[in-house]
Amino acid sequence: MADPSSYRPRPGDIPDSPGVYRFRDEHRRVIYVGKAKSLRQRLANYFQDLTNLHPRTRTMVTTAASVEWTVVSTEVEALQLEYSWIKEYDPRFNVKYRDDKSYPYLAVTMNEQFPRVQVMRGHKKKGVRYFGPYAHAWAIRDTVDLLLRVFPVRTCSAGVFKNAARTGRPCLLGYIGKCSAPCVGRIAPEDHQELAEEFCDFMAGRTGTYLRRLEKQMREAAEEMEYERAARLRDDIEALKKAMEKNAVVLADATDADLIAVAEDELEAAVQIFHVRGGRVRGQRGWVTDKVEEITTGALVEHALQQLYGEESGDAVPKEVLVPALPEPVEPVQEWLTARRGSNVSLRIPQRGDKKSLMETVQRNAQQALALHKTKRASDLTTRSRALEEIAEALDLDSAPLRIECYDISHLQGDDVVASMVVFEDGLQRKSEYRRFQIKGFAGQDDVRSMHEVITRRFKRYLAEKERTGEWADGSAPDSPGTVGSRADGSAPDGPAAEGSLADAGDALTGTEVITDSLKDDDGRPRKFAYPPQLVVVDGGQPQVAAARRALDELGIDDIAVCGLAKRLEEVWVPGEDDPVVLPRTSEGLYLLQRVRDEAHRFAITYQRTKRAKRFRAGPLDDVPGLGETRKQALIKHFGSVKKLRSATIEQIQEVPGIGRKTAETIAVALAQAAPAAPAVNTATGEIIEDEEPDTTGGSSGEPVTAGAPDERRGQER
Repeated sequence: MADPSSYRPRPGDIPDSPGVYRFRDEHRRVIYVGKAKSLRQRLANYFQDLTNLHPRTRTMVTTAASVEWTVVSTEVEALQLEYSWIKEYDPRFNVKYRDDKSYPYLAVTMNEQFPRVQVMRGHKKKGVRYFGPYAHAWAIRDTVDLLLRVFPVRTCSAGVFKNAARTGRPCLLGYIGKCSAPCVGRIAPEDHQELAEEFCDFMAGRTGTYLRRLEKQMREAAEEMEYERAARLRDDIEALKKAMEKNAVVLADATDADLIAVAEDELEAAVQIFHVRGGRVRGQRGWVTDKVEEITTGALVEHALQQLYGEESGDAVPKEVLVPALPEPVEPVQEWLTARRGSNVSLRIPQRGDKKSLMETVQRNAQQALALHKTKRASDLTTRSRALEEIAEALDLDSAPLRIECYDISHLQGDDVVASMVVFEDGLQRKSEYRRFQIKGFAGQDDVRSMHEVITRRFKRYLAEKERTGEWADGSAPDSPGTVGSRADGSAPDGPAAEGSLADAGDALTGTEVITDSLKDDDGRPRKFAYPPQLVVVDGGQPQVAAARRALDELGIDDIAVCGLAKRLEEVWVPGEDDPVVLPRTSEGLYLLQRVRDEAHRFAITYQRTKRAKRFRAGPLDDVPGLGETRKQALIKHFGSVKKLRSATIEQIQEVPGIGRKTAETIAVALAQAAPAAPAVNTATGEIIEDEEPDTTGGSSGEPVTAGAPDERRGQER
């Protein structure tokens, strides 16, 4: 625990101007971002008697090891920079609105030749019209099902659309009249585009035009005695009215507005938002946040506005935003909203009439959401704190383990042995720091040896990062088997290639979950394996715990606690003890350890199954160096099968676009060395099917089937 006075800047060093400040921990990670009209006055509030601070603020300032600031010209710039840094660094002590990206929208892909109506989540894409958000995806599907009677827009995926176009047969919706079947040419692209525009107009609130048009057509059909057509139009009108009833008129003047309400107590706050478009409630969403400090309702509203409109522009920001309390000061926030919309935005508190009545409804929803949240113990701050304290007491730790890492080994009868590392901070998942490993030090099944290898590799990387960033107290790394070699000038090697056995292609998950070494240390962003946990949990009993402790001891690390959770009796094992620690079944600490262990098991077994499926789909072309997926597919498309490709000459292979002489020779050699697959057998007739060889490039949607391959690998998968 740090003493805030050890890093408190002198008052004369802090400018008396607008700016944004960042608190960092001892590992240079940004843990809190804030803005201020006057940096000098704002930062002085953090360096007062600790007993006068809010509990969460007290925890933050004692966790921090330094503070820095950036001066800006205006409060609007401070607001924008604060939002950018919160999104970039994800500070652990900042206000966080959970489940922000999980709300579904009704989306119409107007950027496609044949627009598609579908449910979408996450970040918005250019050229797509969005309506919502909705509380549940089924609410969108119910609405769309009603509207497809009148607006039979395409709803199928790209794969279904292409398959229907290839076969010349539409899907079921095309046969029952709920799709205009553009896949088989029943409607021209421009007509389907117009139909999608009408669908969007109706969803945007312009409903009267279509109802009047359908009613006129119904009367004309009845006068011409086309009673069946009149009945269908009558049903269409009823369907539209039923869809409209789902979004009743709440504001008679066709207002476009967002209403935000806040319910709070000393520790948490719930935010509810109603999206009103054309006078109708088009969507609803809600968030819950931990209160980091003694924050006002206006400040909570400001954070909610940042979360809502930080990445929006144009009409996505409404003309009017109604709130229970105004941020202080309100002018920079209103100016920021106006800039994002491109025209004036009114930010105010409703005082009377329908808008005030609707705000009361939103407020009741926020209060109910906070009460419901309090009943969920996994998300309750008080319960999480109690769980961490129980773990610290049971394991005799000096303080609560704010960062816990859990490791699990997964394999299938000794094949595809992998490991997982999951991270929990403050009792919550930190998925951006999950890692996956391939066991490469040996072959076969040995969970204890695998655990030793994984712990060694993970903490060698930690020591390498610590040495590279110069965090050693005396300027030199400890002399241990895990110490990374340094250059002649004393600096640590950079990058995976220089780390030798410490880092290889299998050490960490590739893709979005891996944070590259190119990120600078002092920018506050996470680095690979750079932050040590207070507690390492392994899935297993005494042998696995002993292996993990031995790996840490060999690296000279003695300030990280280790324990194991055995599945059979849910016993907690600690190193060097013959008897386990038994936590009560009702213990919040045991519940948290079980969640951590189960998450590590899920993550490991998912990776192991992915590797196994990839291995089953592997083919002879996968071993050709430099041959990517596109050219593999081009070869199979040109020749029809691997068997025909194997019998082709080098000149024939060169006929495929993108294949040169050298590549063709490499392909011919690789296929000649690879043993051909055994012929498939028709089990009904006993006939050997020799005409085709299955596509084993791994690019098809299904797995290849070859004779002699078992239907399923039998055995225990863990």
